Amino acid sequence: MTAEMAIEDDVLVIGGGLAGSMAALAAADAIDDARVRLVTYKQSTLRHASGLIDVLGYTPDGEGPLVDPFDALADLPDGHPYERVGSEAVREGLAFFDEIAGDAYAGAHTDANALVPTHGGTVKPTARYPASTAAGLASDDRDALLVGFKTLPDFEAPLAAEHLAAAGAPFSARGVTISFPGIVRDDAKVTRYAHLLDQDESVATSAGETGAREALARTVGAHLEGEPRVGFPAVLGDEHAAEVRAALSAALGADVFEIPMGPPSLPGVRLEDLLYAALEDAGVRVTSGVPVVEYEAGDTAGADPADEAVAADGGSDADRIDHVVVDRHGAEIPHRAEQYILATGGLVGKGVRSERERVFEPIFDCHVPHAADRYDWFVDDAFGEQPYARFGLEPDRELRPLDADGDPEFANLRAAGAVLGGYDFAAEKSGAGVSIATGYVAGRRAAEEAGAGR
Repeated sequence: MTAEMAIEDDVLVIGGGLAGSMAALAAADAIDDARVRLVTYKQSTLRHASGLIDVLGYTPDGEGPLVDPFDALADLPDGHPYERVGSEAVREGLAFFDEIAGDAYAGAHTDANALVPTHGGTVKPTARYPASTAAGLASDDRDALLVGFKTLPDFEAPLAAEHLAAAGAPFSARGVTISFPGIVRDDAKVTRYAHLLDQDESVATSAGETGAREALARTVGAHLEGEPRVGFPAVLGDEHAAEVRAALSAALGADVFEIPMGPPSLPGVRLEDLLYAALEDAGVRVTSGVPVVEYEAGDTAGADPADEAVAADGGSDADRIDHVVVDRHGAEIPHRAEQYILATGGLVGKGVRSERERVFEPIFDCHVPHAADRYDWFVDDAFGEQPYARFGLEPDRELRPLDADGDPEFANLRAAGAVLGGYDFAAEKSGAGVSIATGYVAGRRAAEEAGAGR
């Protein structure tokens, strides 16, 4: 295989989650007529996410929940992804996300975190949240009726109401469990609930056949005791979710909101659909189901002057990626780009992998800092601060992964999202925010550098 066979792009993004999508969109937005390609192996992990956009809910020391996440950014330790890009870039990344999301998301009106109830009855500090959850914020002191379904055991409404009360929510919550009209199987997928309401399918009730929306409103209405808002698990439609909520709200005479659920997540699916529609509108070429299996690199001699400057600053080992190879149904297809962005996820997404003796990044074999003794990768306390939670690539301020000597691995490679180390996204409630901020910065800087070399 020769490099002359490769398809040429300005920027090639590897990874189709939130970080990869944001990187590709930012690159396409940065320069006119940008040639941007996104390749992804597996289905996006967004389908397993809550759909909430958290920036920083808790400090690395566990302080929180934070009212204003931006107040805490300046005190984050060296090496944290937010410290690498700076607080202004976090704001710019969120503003870019807001433009893409439009009225599908709320929260852009303030720097303060909102407290969004989740399916377990806890509240999550988050900076942006789907419009479908807006009427259910825990800061709202209006009483609420929470509705669960017998065939959807993942959400126990009475238990969630008890947990909200124990957490000190400033309102009274009451939970009921009902039968969902038209569904009798315990193994029905969440998409089945959504489809019934989307299409307003006819379902059988004791009063005869009626539309699913009316049937659900009648069933819930029999339990309503004057509460001004009603919360449902997040299954209220997909393509016509806003229409479904409006219909239920009108029928019940109460504001209707959704409570984010665990995987599979309809809000996550909706976010994925929103981002991939934006990628199509931006002219980003997306290829799914193709793992990157190989790459070729060379030195920076004769490369773009900006890359040569990086090599001079970073040392002689700052090679340049010439092309990558993807496996498409057994055929090896090369892709060449001026700039590359790695957004393949962390340990969960297998963008970072571990063996008994080492932790590594599997595509480019970038350095992942970790203790030599694997018993130092974790602590015995299951609720303690686990070192492995911070495993990932160490980037410079250009988000270029660094080798063990602190020099850039490659002159034209950046990384974004959970593949980066130096933070614990689960403990901090910062995963989506880091993906947005680092994806935005990596995408723009890669595109600007590629554009300068045209």
